[in-house]
Amino acid sequence: MFDGSCSNWFVRCDDPDAEQPAWTEPVYIGFGASLNKPFVRKNGEWILPVSLWERWHIDKPFADYYRELDAVRGANVFVSDDEGASWRYRGGIIFKDSCFNEHSVVEKRDGTLWMLSRGMKEAFQSFSTDGGKTWQPQTTFFPHVNSKAVFRRLQSGNLLLIRHGRDMTNATNDRKELTAFLSANDGKTWSGGLLLDERNNVSYPDIAQAPNAEIYVHYDRERGGGAEILFARFREEDVQAGKLISQAAALKSLVKSKRGMNHGSSDK
Repeated sequence: MFDGSCSNWFVRCDDPDAEQPAWTEPVYIGFGASLNKPFVRKNGEWILPVSLWERWHIDKPFADYYRELDAVRGANVFVSDDEGASWRYRGGIIFKDSCFNEHSVVEKRDGTLWMLSRGMKEAFQSFSTDGGKTWQPQTTFFPHVNSKAVFRRLQSGNLLLIRHGRDMTNATNDRKELTAFLSANDGKTWSGGLLLDERNNVSYPDIAQAPNAEIYVHYDRERGGGAEILFARFREEDVQAGKLISQAAALKSLVKSKRGMNHGSSDK
């Protein structure tokens, strides 16, 4: 599955609403893979999380390949100064006891970059005060099952965190209880707690926000079984209330399953 390097690429669609959207030719970014979205810093730079897995993930016959990349096997960031047209490596951190990284990064109000990364028994964090060139030693963000958690800054300036478990101080024993939390003070405290999906085998959340401030969280369920892709649609007030109170909010909306596409099914 993993040759020790991977390769990261992008394609761009300049008119996504066209009847027949056209895409550019693929453009090479560099080694690794990106599971989470880039974001734009206050200074205009684009920051892209890029993961390069540890050697113990490398499959035969590539076990001894790409030794020159061993110094950057971890959670990295790439930067773009031209709105994504070109990218360059900036820096990263190799987390101890990490698992696939799957890291997301936000910029704090003082310009510090804050990284959240997956670990075996907890979610790790690290901070950079030089734009991602160097990163401080890892610490624990919160206890967490061995699965991806993600955070992102919203249009309001608040931070949105999606993790497993309704209790920030404890880890669940399985990939269940996908829950949304908010922070209005740059991550010092987290409030709310909107349970998006209580079931087992829900994982890999990702965050998007529409121009009207609606929040969308996409995730999968039972990848080895029903192979469902679902989304939750809600607003910040729903997270704070811990239940759906906004108009048009919905949970467990099915996008796709092993049976095919679904257009509009939802389950509050």
